[in-house]
Amino acid sequence: MRERPNRNEELRDDESCLGDPPGDGGPDEAAHYLAGAVADLALIARRHGLDTLGYLLDMAQLEAEEIVRLRTARKGS
Repeated sequence: MRERPNRNEELRDDESCLGDPPGDGGPDEAAHYLAGAVADLALIARRHGLDTLGYLLDMAQLEAEEIVRLRTARKGS
């Protein structure tokens, strides 16, 4: 199994030490994207009879949606 690169050891040229890499929408966009991606994965899991995995992915989706909701509410106040 290949080891994942350690992003803390070496930053790519297009990244800054102070924030997200260029083109990254930040935590709000990431949470929104992950909510949709995890929902798709949960459907695939259930379609193949992987009910426990589907349930766990549903919980991850709910968590991501809650993060989006809370961050949106905080920005609106």
